[in-house]
Amino acid sequence: MAQKPSLPKGTRDFSPEEVAKRTYIMNTVRKHFKNFGFNPIETPSFENSSTLMGKYGEEGDRLIFKILNSGDYLKKANETYLAEKDSQKLTVEISEKALRYDLTVPFARYVVQHQNEIEFPFKRFQIQPVWRADRPQKGRFREFFQCDADVVGSKSLWQEVEFIQLYDAVFTELGITGVTIKMNNRKILSGIAEVIGASDKLIDFTVALDKLDKIGEEGVKKEMIAKGISEAAILKIQPLFSFSGSFSEKLLQLKDLLSESEEGLKGVEELSFIINTIESLELQTATLDLDVTLARGLNYYTGAIFEVAAPEGVKLGSIGGGGRYDDLTGIFGLKDVSGVGVSFGLDRIYLVLEELNLFPTEVTDTTKVFFINFGDQEALYCYKTIQKLRAKGVSAEVYPDSAKMKKQMNYANKRTFPFVVLAGSDEAKNNTYSLKNMITGDQKTVDFDALLDAVL
Repeated sequence: MAQKPSLPKGTRDFSPEEVAKRTYIMNTVRKHFKNFGFNPIETPSFENSSTLMGKYGEEGDRLIFKILNSGDYLKKANETYLAEKDSQKLTVEISEKALRYDLTVPFARYVVQHQNEIEFPFKRFQIQPVWRADRPQKGRFREFFQCDADVVGSKSLWQEVEFIQLYDAVFTELGITGVTIKMNNRKILSGIAEVIGASDKLIDFTVALDKLDKIGEEGVKKEMIAKGISEAAILKIQPLFSFSGSFSEKLLQLKDLLSESEEGLKGVEELSFIINTIESLELQTATLDLDVTLARGLNYYTGAIFEVAAPEGVKLGSIGGGGRYDDLTGIFGLKDVSGVGVSFGLDRIYLVLEELNLFPTEVTDTTKVFFINFGDQEALYCYKTIQKLRAKGVSAEVYPDSAKMKKQMNYANKRTFPFVVLAGSDEAKNNTYSLKNMITGDQKTVDFDALLDAVL
């Protein structure tokens, strides 16, 4: 007996309805990417391991899917590594490529390789799948699409302002009102680490702090202590766990806390420009908030950090995020090219739209006109009509077999076709059609022009 097929954990099949809904989200995001002046590029699904490894921190590196070398990949492996079962050193020898973890690092590689063809500042968007060897859970998959927009070659904070407006525009059109765009700045985090005497533990500090919403205050403190950050240092950051007030009020508190850190005050200054500008321009439906615990755990952010939280009441993680990464292209040899970008979480946005019942009904519209098959001659008459309908942009199809009427009508009901055409020998002789409106139940005999008017 054949084994029942299954999918790898963290992956999914998508039904026609699901694909239609996902396409609706991607088309909405794509439309606004273009409105804001971003151009599309695509990069390969896998990269050289050297391109990806070491760019996401220790935790990120563990989540990268490695691809085994083709052929007898163990034949040239170091026997000592094999005998010692040293997986880290062995992986380097038997796997030279890996599935991309995100779209940002491949984009940085693209910029470096194509720098002589690019006009800076370069604004690009990508909508492609990425892979992470993460633990699957609600809203978190091992294969998922990212919808990214980035601009490189400009240090202007107006780019950050534009990305906030971009988030606001996309979520407003999707009907997801009340999202919160959380912001922080890596310079502020560096300043805090400096003030408490833990600059050498910056990455450990930010990775732990970023988990506040997942493991709570005590969990964060415990992890920091485990990473070698002293209890005295942790006591100095106690105010971070209870920051409150408006964006501007929080900035004033930070200004006091970071009074002795030039780096930290620079971060405060950058966020001040952004919030003051946004307040002048005004957002449609989103809210901007300062979250001093936001770190996103990635090594390459150097300035502003973004994270978009779903509307209140929707129990889901972030539905978007990003930030500025001034030094990212430097890791591939191209210095002094500043970049900033954001990502939209397609799968989580889908879950939000489902939970709030925000998908427009027309998104999943099926074939508009369905023709009953009464036989080959009648089907030929139907196909000639279908050709004319399709030329007018009306989706139409005929049942492939001249099956019993009941079977064909059951099929039409299950597919939820809005119109059914019955065209037998009499209709073909008179060049007419029996048109049934499946929503109202009305049925009438029409010519082609009347048929076209009824279904448009």
